[in-house]
Amino acid sequence: MSQPMLTPGEVAKLFRVDPKTVSRWSQNGKLRCIKTIGGHRRYLAAEVEQLLAEARQY
Repeated sequence: MSQPMLTPGEVAKLFRVDPKTVSRWSQNGKLRCIKTIGGHRRYLAAEVEQLLAEARQY
């Protein structure tokens, strides 16, 4: 069973940032991504929700 995945654009909307920022987060190790066969980044929804919850604490 596969887990829900989000695109960089969907993650960017949740955090109200540019999609390029989300890509930088994955390059810097802040948010783990999975690359598709076509080379597109996808993010596990559970990890994004956890990071969003941590961001809301501040």
